[in-house]
Amino acid sequence: MNALYDWLLASAAGTDAAPLRSVQLGLSWTLAEVAGGLGFAFSPRQVPRTLPWAGTLAGRPAGELAAWLASWQPAEAAVGLAVLNAQLAAAGPACRAAATPLHGGAPGHLRVFEHFRPRLDGRRVAVVGHYPGLERLWADLPYQCLERQPQDGDLPDSAAEFVLPQADWVFVTASSLANHTLPRLLELSRRARVVLMGPSLPWLAGWREFGVDYLAGVRVRDAAAARQVVAEGGGTRLFAEAVEYAVLELGR
Repeated sequence: MNALYDWLLASAAGTDAAPLRSVQLGLSWTLAEVAGGLGFAFSPRQVPRTLPWAGTLAGRPAGELAAWLASWQPAEAAVGLAVLNAQLAAAGPACRAAATPLHGGAPGHLRVFEHFRPRLDGRRVAVVGHYPGLERLWADLPYQCLERQPQDGDLPDSAAEFVLPQADWVFVTASSLANHTLPRLLELSRRARVVLMGPSLPWLAGWREFGVDYLAGVRVRDAAAARQVVAEGGGTRLFAEAVEYAVLELGR
């Protein structure tokens, strides 16, 4: 396994024996709960109609399921990442407690981009992952969006090999952990300021060793609302009441 994934799984080893309380594989988000800690991952776009493990996960050791992060089956990798994040949340606040909550005028899912906008004038900016509404929020800022399933104006994710080495700032969705593209994305972004972001983010200060400058993850404000939004197929609705973004500068 890649060193980054070895490090992630080792970071949550203290709760490996804790049982998984529940997992929801929603349309947009996967949500896991371990010992009261909630963890998220972005759900895969395509999931087989028949999953051999459906209905068997609750009660199994968290460490066993977190190891699924290394799986090449997208649904398993999403469950693994959500369980890992739940383990980290159950273990304690860690660096998440030091992060600054973001409050502003932008919709909740775009507040990271609102927060960093004043620093980006004259910079070459790349965003890995398509964020609905960003094209309007940043209408005055030239930037390049890389997306595995490109929409109008996006570049395919294969363009990362050309775009990221030239960028000054790179915003990377933490969902790239589940599809195993993150190690290469960080390697390509070595000369840039890197913001690793999204509900899928594992809150760990050690990201600085992998070239990440800022963590932009979520804090749960209302656990019941989070469970309901995930169960009912919500996407950006998660940021309305259930969670809020917070940012932590790591430095190098």
